[in-house]
Amino acid sequence: MSRSGEFCPKCGDEMGAGPEARPDEQRESDHTLCDACYFEEFDLVDAPDRIDVRVCAQCGAVHRGNRWVDVGAEDYTDVAIEEVSEALGIHVDAESIAWQVVPEQLDQNNIRMHAEFSGVIRGTPVTEEVAVPVKIARQTCTRCGKIAGGSYASTVQVRADERRPTDAETDRATAIAHEVVDEMEATGDREAFVTEVTERPEGVDVKVSTNKIGMKVARRIVDELGGSYSDSETLVTEDEDGNGVYRVTFAIRLPRYSHGEIIDPEDGDGPVLVRSVQGNLKGTRLATGDAYEANYQDGDAPDARRLGWREDADRTALVSIDDEHAVQVLDPETYESVTVPRPDYLDPDASEVPVLKHRDGLHVLPADE
Repeated sequence: MSRSGEFCPKCGDEMGAGPEARPDEQRESDHTLCDACYFEEFDLVDAPDRIDVRVCAQCGAVHRGNRWVDVGAEDYTDVAIEEVSEALGIHVDAESIAWQVVPEQLDQNNIRMHAEFSGVIRGTPVTEEVAVPVKIARQTCTRCGKIAGGSYASTVQVRADERRPTDAETDRATAIAHEVVDEMEATGDREAFVTEVTERPEGVDVKVSTNKIGMKVARRIVDELGGSYSDSETLVTEDEDGNGVYRVTFAIRLPRYSHGEIIDPEDGDGPVLVRSVQGNLKGTRLATGDAYEANYQDGDAPDARRLGWREDADRTALVSIDDEHAVQVLDPETYESVTVPRPDYLDPDASEVPVLKHRDGLHVLPADE
């Protein structure tokens, strides 16, 4: 082996020049030692004595840096592996690094991470093993703390014109609120949550975390279920800069009639099955099957008598087809054969049909709902 003419400052031995050394090449500081002394002080891995992982006991979020992050972990072993991997440092001169981590679950809140590393330094293969304790500290994140404390900025009140909203409407309104929150959470917004849902005799109140969410929920409910909404502000406090902090109530007024309701506009053409209340009320005439739409002035609330609901229908036997305008069915209460109007949606080959008996008689309903 050729000699460099230089001596190790630690042990005094003359150092080899190495296969690629040149006389005019300046040695880096860590190359001033001979291989024996270098590897005596060498650490392939720089590992912390312990890692503390803060997790939310309610939602499972992990605290990283100065914020809480949703990680979606079923347990925290993967989280511990990731935290250890980010905390470990590998020597800058190491090449061909390979490593593996094996977790050892000590108890519910303590994991020991056994990490084995291998690499090449100065052409020499080296390996090193480290064990890093990980402590899981269960806390409450900012978001869950606000939810537990009943924090909210906006209330969406769902009511209806001259009636109580149906269970289907209140269920759908509540579902829409959760859908909006889920969409905002998916973008990383941890300030999005539903604080409380309260059923009331007159409807449902949904409290949400921000005014922006409240407006989105109100608009989407009206777009889907019809009606309109108004908003009003209430000053609750001031922030540190003296700016007013407001809670906003979005008052939704659903239309007078609802999808699936049967009404009589009393215009001489018989009852109508309501199919839509978005914009002008639209429906189907039960006597003929013709389409019905309220005029512009009446919008979604024409003057009409309520006769019942699609869900109140009974199935009964279709006895006979009299002609293109009339059929005979069995009265679901008296079981007598009665003649009723024949709408064009009636299937003449059906053995049974849905019918609604109301104060003005009996009508066959569409079978497609």
